[in-house]
Order: sequence, then C-alpha cells, then structure tokens
Amino acid sequence: MGVDLRQIVAGILTITMFVMLGQMLHRDYFNAVQGKVEGDAHDIEFHGSKVAVVEDGLVRVSEGIKGPWMRDSHELKPCWSISSSDEAVSSKGYVTFSLTNGPEYHISQITDAVMVAKHLGATLVLPDIRGSKPGDEMNFEDIYDVDKFVKSLESVVKVVKKLPSHVSLRDIAIVKIPTRVAEDYIKEHIDPIFKSKGNIRVTTYFPSVNLRKSSLDGETDPVSCLAMFGSLELQPGVSDLVESMIQRLKKSGGRFVAIDLRVEVLEKKNCRETGAVGSKTCYNAQEIALFLRKLGFESDTTIYLTQPRWESRLNILKDIFPKTFTKEVIMPASKKSKYLELENSEYENVIDFYISSRSDVFVPAIPGLFYANTVGKRIALGKPQVLVPADISGTSGLSTDYISPYISKKNHLAYSCFC
Repeated sequence: MGVDLRQIVAGILTITMFVMLGQMLHRDYFNAVQGKVEGDAHDIEFHGSKVAVVEDGLVRVSEGIKGPWMRDSHELKPCWSISSSDEAVSSKGYVTFSLTNGPEYHISQITDAVMVAKHLGATLVLPDIRGSKPGDEMNFEDIYDVDKFVKSLESVVKVVKKLPSHVSLRDIAIVKIPTRVAEDYIKEHIDPIFKSKGNIRVTTYFPSVNLRKSSLDGETDPVSCLAMFGSLELQPGVSDLVESMIQRLKKSGGRFVAIDLRVEVLEKKNCRETGAVGSKTCYNAQEIALFLRKLGFESDTTIYLTQPRWESRLNILKDIFPKTFTKEVIMPASKKSKYLELENSEYENVIDFYISSRSDVFVPAIPGLFYANTVGKRIALGKPQVLVPADISGTSGLSTDYISPYISKKNHLAYSCFC
C-alpha cells in the first residue's frame, strides 16, 4: 500500500502544533504563578496550605518549606540612649528586692527595682531568686550572668552583690510598687519613705500583665528599656544547656514550634469563653492540635511543650504531631539531675522561657506575663511568628490572621525601645 506524502506532512504539522500549544500553556501557567508571587499580597496554595505573602516582609515563602512558616526578620536595634541626667549618682541608701515566680516576672521585677533605685539615687543590691515553695532560694548567679548585669547598668545605677553588714534589716522599709512604675509615682509615694528610713525593700505587684504601649504612658524611660531588654543574660552553663536543647529540636525537623501549654495551669485558669466569637482565654491540647493543622502545619512538625512532664491529656497532640516533646525528652541525660530532678522549678521555667523566645513559631495556649514577655524578647530578636490560638470554623485558615496583636499592631512595649 502506497504512502501519501501529503498525509505524512499533515501529521508532522499536527504534532508540531500540539508541541507548540503545550509550550505556550506551560509558559503562561508559570508566568501567571510567578506574577502572583511577585505582585502585591495574595494567597497562594503551598503543599495544600495557604501562606500569605505580606508586603512589609513579615512573611516570606521559602522554596521547599512545608506549612505556613515565616522567615525571621532582621534583629532590631536599641533605640534608647542614656543622657547625662540618667547617669548614676552616689547615695548612702540601698534598694533590695527578690526575684520570684519565674523569668517572665523576673524581667518586670528587675525593671521596676532599677527604676526605683535610679530615681532615688540609691544603690541596688543584687537580688536572690525565690521559688514558689518556702525555702526555695537560689543565688542570682545560679541563673543569670552577674558581670553582664552589673556592667550593663553601671551607667545608670550602682549595683553591689551584698547588703553591707552595717545595714540592719530593721532599718529597711518594705514598699509595694505596681509594675511599670513611673518616675512620678516614685517621687510621690516612695521617695518620702526612702528619705525617712534610708533603705527600702521593694516588692512588685501586678495589677495588669499587659505590656501594650499606650499613648498615655508618654515617652518610654530609657532606663526602663535598658533594664528590661539590656541587663539580663543567662549564665554560661544555663545558656549552653538551652542552646543544646534548641539544636536537638532543630535536628528533629529543621524548624520547631514552641507551645506554652501546661495542664495544671489550664486547670487553675478554668478556660472559659470570652464573649468574642471563636475566642477563649486558653486552649487545651486537642484545640491547639486542630488549630495548627488548620493553619497548614504538617504532621511531621517538631513541637516543644512547656509542660513539665508528659500527661496523658496531651496524647491527642502527639497523635496528630508525633514529634512533640517536653524538656525531659530533649535534655541531655547528664544534665537532668541538676536541672530536672530538683524540687525547685526555677531552672525549668527559665528553660521554657528562653526556648519559647528562640523558637521559629510561638503559640501561647495560656494568656499572661509569660506570653507578653516572650513576645517582647522575640520582637527584639526579629522572630515575629507568634500565633494566638482561636477556633477556626472552616477546614483551613491563614496564619497571618492569627499573628499576636502585640506584633500585628506593633503595640508591644518593646516597640518603644527598639527600632
């Protein structure tokens, strides 16, 4: 049977047309995708989850990363500057105090004590650290770097390690002060007592655990900024332990989510509805697991919990995210006798706080000062992904819709101290 040359030519032309059409469709498709990523804010589908591309650089889509992860932004720089009027002055009087209730409170207690000593012209005595039980006491240097603390404050207040022996405890007046104490309050309420007694012991109470900046506050005191964000560092042994635990978490999955979820605290706070739609005061393990899945976090996401020891009520979280760990699992065995097996939990609180400050994502299942001060440290470190839980009614949600208002509205006190 003969072959018609015209049919062969027609067949070749048909194949060529299909090839060209396929190339055009392929090019148009990828050009459209590229234009969508490079343009203004749009939602894009990425491994089955939505990730927002935000103009201000808060969120970036990184190739090969599963889930709604955000890249860190650059670390902020301190905006505060110490003027000649802020410099330390000599005084015969002393201000003493103790650190209590965990590192999230330590930051505020340090700040208030420094403010009082500074504006009274007094000498600050290095505090001790007291746990939740009577007799639980530690030295400041057991957790924090003394030399760093003293040196960081030398321009504004003199710090001594011990109260001089000639000062009698009977000569020390105990004064309660509200957190975020201001210069006007110190002059009106504390200065007269200090002038009368010569020495005071301050204890901070917390009428609010809110660290939002307010226009009513006026300009933030640079001494307050320095004390809150520039004075406390972990002593080398504790710092190395925290770093080793962070590295173990990163080896598990490259990135990790830290969740402040403690069963005993949830029980005490008695989670209740706030009145706002889809919002509660705190969230349990199942609710947090569903929240993260609906945001698009994959089942192989590594999670760190602040829960001291594993509880059966956390099993639902581990069922959905198998790589969920508490500190007892990721802490080196050689360190457990010192940092885990003591009745004093201050070490554990410190570990939780600093790991949560350094995690790729932080989720506060419980409101309070731990949440507020962790956000403050994360702002300074350029780690903006703090996701506040909520009930998501649909099957998915955008992570950017749940960024902490402290960050999305830039109303945290840290934004007054860093730029």
